[in-house]
Amino acid sequence: MNLMKWKRPIAKLFGTNRRTAKMLAAHDLTKRASWLVKVGWFESVYQRAAVNGQGEAIPWITYAATAFMEPRLRTEMAVFEYGSGNSTIWWANRVARVVSCEHDAAWHQKMSPHLPDNVEYVFAELNDGYVGVIARHEGEFDIVVIDGRERVRCADKAIDALKGDGVMIWDNSDRDKYQSGYALLHDRGFRRIDFWGAGPIVAYGWCTSVFYRANNCLRI
Repeated sequence: MNLMKWKRPIAKLFGTNRRTAKMLAAHDLTKRASWLVKVGWFESVYQRAAVNGQGEAIPWITYAATAFMEPRLRTEMAVFEYGSGNSTIWWANRVARVVSCEHDAAWHQKMSPHLPDNVEYVFAELNDGYVGVIARHEGEFDIVVIDGRERVRCADKAIDALKGDGVMIWDNSDRDKYQSGYALLHDRGFRRIDFWGAGPIVAYGWCTSVFYRANNCLRI
């Protein structure tokens, strides 16, 4: 496998640590059997986008969380996202309906032409309009993704929009500043599974969590 195209973005990613960059660009890690190659990490660094090894859109969450969820999804499901991107395309290719809420007008305009017909793409400014978009959809969603702004307030609003067996996916759940949100979900009867590890584009690990109740749609 010719991996020359990946050398420059890898070197840029690791900055002045040239020894590390050179090792990653030339070591056995980049052979066909490498896990980093298989999940598409090198390709995501090259494209600066959340993609797999074939250049297809994937969520910008930990690889472990994506691998856990994908076989549990069903084509009739409905998903709401706070925050949009390649994840929106990934969800839309696997479920019946996606409602995605975006606060960045330029990003909304850029993404809009690339989204399939089963996506309702909503722009809302960062105020109660953004947080409250989901309130129009009480009890409609199997999955709500918390991966945008105002995450604690969004999670609070999202609880009533979940179906009885619905789950919440919260990215960057290693951040202490969201502790009040985690406590809120715990008090409302949600349990939590953490998926730590690597993800697309960047060279550090983080956590994506699934918050679920008994008899949930992911069959946890």
